[in-house]
Amino acid sequence: MEKFVPFEKLSKKKQKELNKAKRNTWGLTDPVTKCSENKKIYNRKKAKRDTVFDTQDTASRFLFNEESFEDSSLRSE
Repeated sequence: MEKFVPFEKLSKKKQKELNKAKRNTWGLTDPVTKCSENKKIYNRKKAKRDTVFDTQDTASRFLFNEESFEDSSLRSE
């Protein structure tokens, strides 16, 4: 039977081993609190992102307008 030795009197190496055995991991759980963003507040990043996509989409529609290829008045015969 092992004698009881107070934690403070154990060697640093033994204390380290005992502390390591007591610790656990969170596993797949993320301990960070998640907050949903407020829909009423103006979001500068979202506004900037939307305008970039709108301008690219408008440019592609202008350059590759399918109706202009199908329109017979624009074709030269």
